[in-house]
Amino acid sequence: MSDDGSTGGAVSSLGRLTPVLALATLIAAFGSSFQYGYNVAAINSPAELMKAFYNETYYDRIGEYMSEFSLTLLWSVSVSMFPFGGFLGSLMVGPLVNKLGRKGTLLFNNIFSIVPAILMGCSKVAESFEMIIVARLLVGICAGLSSNVVPMYLGELAPKNLRGALGVVPQLFITIGILVAQIFGLRSILANKQGWPVLLGVTGIPAALQLLLLPFFPESPRYLLIQRKDEETAKNALRRLRGWDDVDTEIEEIREEDKAEKAAGFVSVRKLFSMRSLRWQVVSIIVLMGGQQLSGVNAIYYYADQIYLSAGVKEQDVQYVTAGTGAVNVLMTVCAVFVVELLGRRFLLLLGFSICFAACCVLTAALALQDAASWVPYISITCVISYVVGHALGPSPIPALLITEIFLQSSRPAAFMVGGSVHWLSNFTVGLIFPFIQVGLGAYSFIIFAVICLLTAIYIFLVVPETKSKTFIEINRIFTKMNKVSEVHPEKMELKDFPPSASRQ
Repeated sequence: MSDDGSTGGAVSSLGRLTPVLALATLIAAFGSSFQYGYNVAAINSPAELMKAFYNETYYDRIGEYMSEFSLTLLWSVSVSMFPFGGFLGSLMVGPLVNKLGRKGTLLFNNIFSIVPAILMGCSKVAESFEMIIVARLLVGICAGLSSNVVPMYLGELAPKNLRGALGVVPQLFITIGILVAQIFGLRSILANKQGWPVLLGVTGIPAALQLLLLPFFPESPRYLLIQRKDEETAKNALRRLRGWDDVDTEIEEIREEDKAEKAAGFVSVRKLFSMRSLRWQVVSIIVLMGGQQLSGVNAIYYYADQIYLSAGVKEQDVQYVTAGTGAVNVLMTVCAVFVVELLGRRFLLLLGFSICFAACCVLTAALALQDAASWVPYISITCVISYVVGHALGPSPIPALLITEIFLQSSRPAAFMVGGSVHWLSNFTVGLIFPFIQVGLGAYSFIIFAVICLLTAIYIFLVVPETKSKTFIEINRIFTKMNKVSEVHPEKMELKDFPPSASRQ
C-alpha cells in the first residue's frame, strides 16, 4: 500500500467530527429525540386547563359535566396513550429499518409527529378532546420509533472513537426537549387558557425541519453495504461522513461483519431469544432497559413538587424550580457526551446506578423524618438533584448506546425492538402503579427503587463488558467468549458459567 493509503487507513481508525457527521447527528436528534422529550413534559403544566377543556366540551355536547371518576379516567387514558404508543412504535422498528433504512425510517416517522401536532393544535377550535387522545397515541408511536432508530442510525454513522459521544446525543436532545417544554409550560408563556393548544402543537416544528433537511445527508453505510449490497453508495456515504477518500479500511471492517453474519441470516425477535451466541446480549439489554425505567426516574419527578413544597418553596414558584431541575439534567447529559469515551460505558453505568441507589436510600430517610427538623426537607431536595445527576450520567443515555454496540447488523433491529418494548412497558408500569405504591408505602416507596438500582449495578459489575473504542466485531468476540460458543459454529456449545469470564475485559 502507498504511503497515502496507509495514512488514510490509519487516520480512518480515529475518525473526526466532520461537518456532515455533526449536522446529520444534530438534525436526526433534534428532529426526533427532541420531540420525545418535549412530549414527555408538554402535557404536565397545562393538565388542569386541559381537564377543564375536556369537561366543558362534554357539557356542550351532553348538557352536564363529567363525574370526577370519568374525568380522571379520561385524563389517565390521555396520559397513558403516550407510553402505549411508544410500545407500538418499538414493535415497528425492525420491519421499518430493514425495509426503509435508518434514515428512511426517521423520515417516515415524521408522519407520526406532524399529524398529531396539527390534531392537538386544532383540538380546542374543533372542540374535540378525542383529537388529543388520538394525537397522544401517534406521538407515542413517534417516540417509540425515534428512541430506537436515532441511536441505531448515529451508532452506524460514527467512527468507533466517537460512537459513545454521538450515541449519547439522542439522550441529550431528549433532556433539552423536556427543558424546553418546561419553559414553554410556564404559566406566563403558554400554559394558559389561550396558549396550551400552541404548547402541544409546537412538536411538529422539529419534524418539519427534519423532513426538509435530513434527505441531504447519508444513509447508514452499514445498511447500504450489508443489507442493500450497494458498495459504491456505501463508500460515497463514508467519504462524506469521514471527510477523506480512502475508506477502504472501514469498508473492509464492514465486510468482515457481513461475513461473520452470513450464517445467521435475518434475525427475528423469536430467533434472537433462541440463539445461544446472543444470550448474554439479550439478557443485558433487558436488565439495562428495565433498570433504566424501574429505577424510579419518573417517580422522582412525580414526587419532586411535593418535596419542593415541603422545603418551603412557594406553590407559584415550584414551576421554576422544576425547570431548574430540568436544566441540571441537560448539563449532566452534556457532561456524559464529553466523558463517555474517556471513562467508558461500564464505569458511567456503575457510577450512575450507585448514585441513584444512594439518593433513594437517603431520600427515604429524609421523607420519613422530614418533620424532625427544619433542615431535613433540604436533604430531600439534595437527594432529588443527586438522583437526576446520577441518572443523567449513565442509566439514561448508555443503555440505547450499548444496544447499538453489542449487536451486529442482522440482529440489531430485533434487539432494539426488545429493548424498546422493555423500556416502554417499564415506563407504563411505573406510571400505572407508583401512585398506589406511594399511597401504600408513603416515604418508603423509594426503597423499592433503591433495590432495583443496586441489583442492576451488581449485574453490570458482573456481566457487562467495556465497549469503548472497539469495533462491532471486537465487541462481538468478547460476547462469543462470554456465551461459550465457537466463532465458527456459534450454536455448538451451551453456556455453563455465571458470571461470564469475559465480563472483566
